[in-house]
Amino acid sequence: MSWVSILAIMFSAKVLLLLAALPVAFVFFLINIGGSYLIFGGLPGLEQMVRNEQVSVAQFSLVPIPLFVLMGEVLFHTGLAMKSVDAVDAVIKRVPGRLAVVTLVAGTIFSAISGSTIATTAMLGSLLLPQMLARGYEPRTAMGPTLAIGGVDILIPPSGLAVLLGSLGGISITGLLVGGIVPGLILAALFIGYVVLRCWINPELAPVSDDEGVKLDRPWLNFVVTVAPLILIFAVVVISMTEGWATPTESSALGALGTIILAGCYRALTLKNLWKSFLGTVSISGSLLFIIVGATTFAQLLSFSGATAGLVALIEEAQLTPNVVMIGMLAVLIFLGFFIDQTSIMMITLPFYMPLLKAMGVDLVWFGILYLLCMQIGLLTPPFGLLLFVLKGVAPPHIGIGMIYRAAIPYVWLTIAMMVLIFLFPQIVTSFVPD
Repeated sequence: MSWVSILAIMFSAKVLLLLAALPVAFVFFLINIGGSYLIFGGLPGLEQMVRNEQVSVAQFSLVPIPLFVLMGEVLFHTGLAMKSVDAVDAVIKRVPGRLAVVTLVAGTIFSAISGSTIATTAMLGSLLLPQMLARGYEPRTAMGPTLAIGGVDILIPPSGLAVLLGSLGGISITGLLVGGIVPGLILAALFIGYVVLRCWINPELAPVSDDEGVKLDRPWLNFVVTVAPLILIFAVVVISMTEGWATPTESSALGALGTIILAGCYRALTLKNLWKSFLGTVSISGSLLFIIVGATTFAQLLSFSGATAGLVALIEEAQLTPNVVMIGMLAVLIFLGFFIDQTSIMMITLPFYMPLLKAMGVDLVWFGILYLLCMQIGLLTPPFGLLLFVLKGVAPPHIGIGMIYRAAIPYVWLTIAMMVLIFLFPQIVTSFVPD
């Protein structure tokens, strides 16, 4: 059987099973079982599949995923995340669209210590969105920042999705985690600038009376006491990786330990909320590890059948420039983001993308950050953007899903502008990645 036939059969089976609404990991297990039996050779092929899957998850480099998730879960369940939002709210005053700016600033800080995009959006949506709507904010002005800053969580470490991309794509995990910091901060600044400019031009979008934050004694001292330790944990995680003092796994362990100790110092840590944090971590991490198992074997099947090499040769024969090929790849990612989730996109595309990128000599960390930005866009685009439904779940009942869709659109365009900026000036990413 030719590689074209094998590729067509596997891809068609994948699409049909996904359309049948089966879980993603289950879809890939079914395809892997059939493919291993036919391509690897009967029962020995199935035994090889089991060995491959065991090796795929028994990797030290995957440990940061549950540890990064644990950091966010501890902050959420102990209430430290809420305290950091109040601390930011108390010091930001007399800015157009003040509460929207508070959402973006607090979300950026929370992104630097949380490995969960969903947790960031849910927390900010449940805490600040009702306040903005009650104070007379135009609904899209209130919802847009909440959606947008949740997506920034993908770029700013700790990022579980960046670790997953590095593991599945064979990209430096340290490089992805460090390389996403500056683009993430620039993107957050773009969002803040957009909100301030819009509310300054059209004051009706946000009430002029909204110029005072949470009333706290010594607000700047409270900000330092509450937020500075979170930033310190982020700095320890990043610096330990960039300076070579620790691997990403060891750095994530330091971050998780530091977060638990910090919660204990604030007397916010109890056995109950610690247990909830562990349960949340197991739930999220377990699903990601099942996906890694399926994706690894699927990529091996494509490689062994000759489909990967055949596709690479086909594109090379077309004599397209690397830039044209990469723009096409990114466009496909954005298109897929309209219909399927981020981990599924990785499983579908990475087995094809990585051999092509390596053959073209592309900087994998640089392209990885562009890839993550495409994943961020997928979180915000209808009809199936995950963060759209997370916000709908915590928003007041009168907020319709169509209104949430429209609130996300400006931030999708700003993210695309950020991608263009990185594409034209790769040093935004590469200058800060350790050798």
